[in-house]
Amino acid sequence: MFRSLCLTSALALSAGTAMAESHATMHFNRIAAFPTWTNMAEGEDTARETSAEIIAATADGMTLVYTDSPLGVLGRIDITDPAQPKPLGNIALDGEPTAVGVVGSVAFAGVNTSKSYEEPGGHLAVIDLASGEEINRCDLGGQPDSVAVSKDGSRIAVAIENERDEDAGDGRTGQMPAGFLVIGALNDGGLTCDSLQTVALTDLAEVSPEDPEPEFVDINGLGETVVTLQENNHIAVVAADGTLLSHFPAGGVDLTQIDTLDERGSLNFDKEQPNRLREPDAVKWIDDNHFATANEGDMDGGSRSWTIFHKDGTVVFEAGNSFEHALIQIGHYPDKRSDAKGVEPESVETGTFGGTPFVFIGSERGSAVGVYDATDPTAPRLHQLLPSGIGPEGYVAIPDRNLLVSANEVDLIEDGGVRSHVMIFEYQDAPAAYPQLTSAGADRLIGWGAISGMVADADGIVWAVNDSFYGYQPTIFKIDSTQTPARIIDAIEITRTNGDRAQKLDLEGITLDGEGGFWVASEGRTDRVIPHAIYHVTAEGEIDAEIGLPSELMAVEKRFGFEGITKVGDTLWMAVQREWGDDPKDHVKLVSYNTDSGEWGAVHYPKAAPDSGWVGLSEITAHGDFFYVIERDNQIGGNAVTKKIYRIPAADMQPAALGGTLPVVTKEEVADLLPMLQAQGGYVVDKVEGLAIMADGTIWASTDNDGVDDSSGETFFWAVGSAD
Repeated sequence: MFRSLCLTSALALSAGTAMAESHATMHFNRIAAFPTWTNMAEGEDTARETSAEIIAATADGMTLVYTDSPLGVLGRIDITDPAQPKPLGNIALDGEPTAVGVVGSVAFAGVNTSKSYEEPGGHLAVIDLASGEEINRCDLGGQPDSVAVSKDGSRIAVAIENERDEDAGDGRTGQMPAGFLVIGALNDGGLTCDSLQTVALTDLAEVSPEDPEPEFVDINGLGETVVTLQENNHIAVVAADGTLLSHFPAGGVDLTQIDTLDERGSLNFDKEQPNRLREPDAVKWIDDNHFATANEGDMDGGSRSWTIFHKDGTVVFEAGNSFEHALIQIGHYPDKRSDAKGVEPESVETGTFGGTPFVFIGSERGSAVGVYDATDPTAPRLHQLLPSGIGPEGYVAIPDRNLLVSANEVDLIEDGGVRSHVMIFEYQDAPAAYPQLTSAGADRLIGWGAISGMVADADGIVWAVNDSFYGYQPTIFKIDSTQTPARIIDAIEITRTNGDRAQKLDLEGITLDGEGGFWVASEGRTDRVIPHAIYHVTAEGEIDAEIGLPSELMAVEKRFGFEGITKVGDTLWMAVQREWGDDPKDHVKLVSYNTDSGEWGAVHYPKAAPDSGWVGLSEITAHGDFFYVIERDNQIGGNAVTKKIYRIPAADMQPAALGGTLPVVTKEEVADLLPMLQAQGGYVVDKVEGLAIMADGTIWASTDNDGVDDSSGETFFWAVGSAD
């Protein structure tokens, strides 16, 4: 009988350890995810795009407020119980909200009302968050892009970007009118518009001294404002009275071991970019003398890194390629951005938790956040990495409640994907729940993603393959599941007999051949000239045998083919994901191939009938007297219904000849994976695709992160329970 591990044990088996030696027991773990569409009022069209971008919290830490540009609103969330966030509704604004800061329970929102790039405009809306009423409005004379309030609530700063038209003037700076900085004092959370002061930032930078385009602001304990001029690759520090204290170029970084190619199908970290301009976006003070920048890049740069500056312009720390490499190792590298700016660090937040100053660096394209111990600003240490949701744009730390919150702007409603979310993390005396799979510690930098089929081997080893997202780099990964988190310790690239990387494969299954090599299953797609086939691969990764499908199958083939492969004796069994042309409704084939006789056959598997989308098989593996399969729907988030493991008696697996009536096997539910996916604290991912069962019966499952393309990049790899 199947023995289920208790939920906490199942998650602990796959939890990661701290990446720094200190804080051995304290980690940030995700406890909730809030979909922003739920803030719409009853009767509204919830199919409209929403987006959580910049986020802040009330002084008591009980309410979150975020900008939602597509809807033109401020969204509010009740986090009295942070594990159960509740919608408080949206507050409509007269324009596009671009940023927000909060003092007490009063929000200060930058609102863009520009008529055109040539006629920028905007105002600062002062909102009572309890009532939702606007209590004041100050014209800003331009387009606001960032708002900061000091921690003591005494000062405010607004970056007036007056952004350029990227379709004009070759998309470069030098377009008027120029942006500027607005600063002012706050009195008991109130603002007098006449007290706001304009600070010119022209004639500072070398790139476009006439067009500074200020991007992001923050205020330290001395009332000093730091402002980034992103496109100008410049930074300025302004005193509370508007005096310019310092300004300096942000400089560049010599990048090595990066991927800069647009082949979109392989990970090759062997390129360099000398003196890559930082072009910092977000900036946050760490203390009164040091601030951190996220070097996203825009016009000419983007160093894939983050930096700590002294306010006199001295670089005291530069991450170089280390932040991107850390994301590569946990499978969060966005290969489609290789020819641009890689993981694109965009967001920065700082906060002191348990006496330790932390810096949080958000990767917009890698959809993750690096947590750094900045006790020594000259040598911050990576404490852990967190999954953030798709496209993190803003963070807020709430140390008094041990909370970190991320706002994730991407809403995939038009593609039927996951919605924009706000994620909540708690600083806990507990192991890190993420990552659950990493290549850290390998003898070389191993990039990975889109894990599909798996198979168990001796000594806790699991072998896995990637799918067609990495079509120019099909790879077999060797995973040590006895470590926490599980470790990818080797990667074997699959090649043809001439030594070239194999192409035209969509690997969705792998099994051992019993002689040190492998059989792999490729899910074909005829319209892309990818054949349905099974291949024999040597221990060194060379394809030495290729077996195409027989005419009886090819005559009825469709796109959704083999998903999983397993071997019993001389027979290979492959699961077909969805119905092909001759299958009864809600029945799919389990196809057999005898490697000795060359004979093909099949049985029918009865799958669930979906209420929406489709349900299919994603894996098959034999263990003991049963065959185990993953049956799942293609639904994500709150729409997910079916994510299950079933088993089929081996006695039922008696294949009949193709082309005729096939016997229908029986099935028994082994595990419902939906609660386990929900327990990860985020939204439920759609693609549970890997299944491996150890000799002792331990069941391992994994998810496919789609190569971090329209995906949060999260890969879950966890022990489900025992099959014995």
